Amino acid sequence: VPGPGPPAERARPAPPAARGSETILLVEDDDEVRALALRVLQATGYTVVDASSGEQALRAVAAYEVAADLLATGVVMPGMGGRELAERLTAVTPGLRVLFLSGHTDDAALRAGFGPAAHSLPKPFTPAEFAAKVREVLDADR
Repeated sequence: VPGPGPPAERARPAPPAARGSETILLVEDDDEVRALALRVLQATGYTVVDASSGEQALRAVAAYEVAADLLATGVVMPGMGGRELAERLTAVTPGLRVLFLSGHTDDAALRAGFGPAAHSLPKPFTPAEFAAKVREVLDADR
């Protein structure tokens, strides 16, 4: 008499999104993208300071004395772009991680000069992709 067959494969639920307690500075000029990213970050436990421009982000950092662990920023924005913002903030915040959000982030020149602290995520992205990338960047090289 043959033995029982292999156990039936059970559908596995998706793993829960990694949670965090760090502070994220979110800078994005597209209101819909910023609102989605803000909801994702808050839902996964992060403290978030959001801004719609580089200039507004710098004012928020100065006014609230924000000690961000990660800058998640759009690249092309009116006024100060994400790269200039990242350069200014990383100069005064040692250890600040940078996540560039753009349709053009495959360009290694975007991240040049930031070393392993800079990463990129192409738009459009899903909430799950964004949450996973934020956690990956925060955990990188630690």
